[in-house]
Amino acid sequence: MATGLAGASSHAGPRHPGHPAVYRMPLAVWFDGPMEVGRMLAACGEVVRRHPVLTSTLAERDGVLRLLTGTAEVPITLAEAPADPLDLAGAGHLDLATGPLARFTLARTGPDRHLLVFAAHHIVFDGMSKDILVRDLATAYAGEPLPPLPLPYGEAVEDENARVRDRLAGAAEFWRTRWHDSRELVLPGLGTPTLHAAPGDAVDFVLGDEVGRAAASLGLTRFEVVLSALRLLLHAYGNARAAVAVDLSTRTEATREHVGLFVNELPFEVVPSGTFAEFAADVRAELRRMYAYRHVPLARALGGVSPRAALTPVSLSYRARSEAEPVFPGLAASVEWMMFNGAVRNTLHLQVVDGPRGTAARLQYNPRHLDRAGCESVAADLTALLRGVADRPHAPIDDLPLPSRVAGAGGGTGLQRPRAGGTDAGLVVAVGEIWRQVLDLDHVDPADDLFDLGGHSLSITQIIARVRDTMAVDLPFEVFIDDPTVEGVAAEVARQRSLT
Repeated sequence: MATGLAGASSHAGPRHPGHPAVYRMPLAVWFDGPMEVGRMLAACGEVVRRHPVLTSTLAERDGVLRLLTGTAEVPITLAEAPADPLDLAGAGHLDLATGPLARFTLARTGPDRHLLVFAAHHIVFDGMSKDILVRDLATAYAGEPLPPLPLPYGEAVEDENARVRDRLAGAAEFWRTRWHDSRELVLPGLGTPTLHAAPGDAVDFVLGDEVGRAAASLGLTRFEVVLSALRLLLHAYGNARAAVAVDLSTRTEATREHVGLFVNELPFEVVPSGTFAEFAADVRAELRRMYAYRHVPLARALGGVSPRAALTPVSLSYRARSEAEPVFPGLAASVEWMMFNGAVRNTLHLQVVDGPRGTAARLQYNPRHLDRAGCESVAADLTALLRGVADRPHAPIDDLPLPSRVAGAGGGTGLQRPRAGGTDAGLVVAVGEIWRQVLDLDHVDPADDLFDLGGHSLSITQIIARVRDTMAVDLPFEVFIDDPTVEGVAAEVARQRSLT
């Protein structure tokens, strides 16, 4: 069965370059007790039968990318005990064109101890899908039948696409005055911001009861408190207008039981002022306005949004887990809900999972652009700010425990991709001439943005080929994401030449 892709995700599609692991969503479940291995493997098969989207591949039909369900088999295998669970999560390629897009791997790690690792491509899986999958797996292992879904996945996707079409004009008007494609950013320990998917690192920390106390005092959701605190922290560092890309669920009552991709990343920006309570109320009001268009990807609404792994250098995902841990008969189960895939989509991503056992947080960062000490400072500053907010939710913003402004903040555009010092003017002219020919333009300025000039992925491929042929340099695709200007590309050519 072919289903058109839901217009939900702005960052999970194959058009975005970068590290392939960034779209792999792993999940690990540790089991203690006498497991019936055959029964567990059969339960995995039952889950796949209930959620056939996991058997999909991606293909183009009539100019539209579509998921073709039933075209790939989901591997369900036994493996040797890994040295690191991430070894199982990263095992086996998830291929969009040929499949599989999901796999289960079970390993015996000790006497009466097993590890089940599930991994799926983000195009068929999102954060809330984790809860659904583990719950269905526990039900199947218990020998209970899995009820049919209220709506077939194909119909759910068509409903999602219909909502996008209905709200497209309103979303375009809404975002026209709100979207500012700025990549400038200041953080402690930051070299340059990036929107490039790459190998990453992470800093884990725990938020205590401060989020819940602040939310109760202010009549807000916990998500609204976390978003308000993150945006205020960026402001304190010296980011006057830094937007935060937030993941918003697009699920409806008909799709709440589906495994699949029902999330949309949208930019959020409110300038802090007044008391925290007043600022957070402004955040809540703006979110409510955004929710009317949460189904519409920004690129669909506005057009001209350049290919990228994330909308902005800083992003946030928040997931509330109200359900208790799943029960597997005869087994004690522990789920690693925030298993890290080892890759990042941008400079800094805050992931929060708020569950019955507490609020777990993680800052995922690109170590080539942001050092670990800087990331740890952000975690400490955010925690301190939330504690201050919980104690004094109605305090003026300036009276809260905010960090000092980062040195160099507000000093112009000094956060662009590093240029090779004094890039030869002749090299800039030569690269500009290649752009002019590929884009069929009369003139190109050194600071012109490729995408503003009408460039796209095919243009990038042609420029890379011509630079290789005329300058003997293989340009990485990501230079066109981090700094899509003639000067930026010329600087990368000069940098690579300096390494040979």
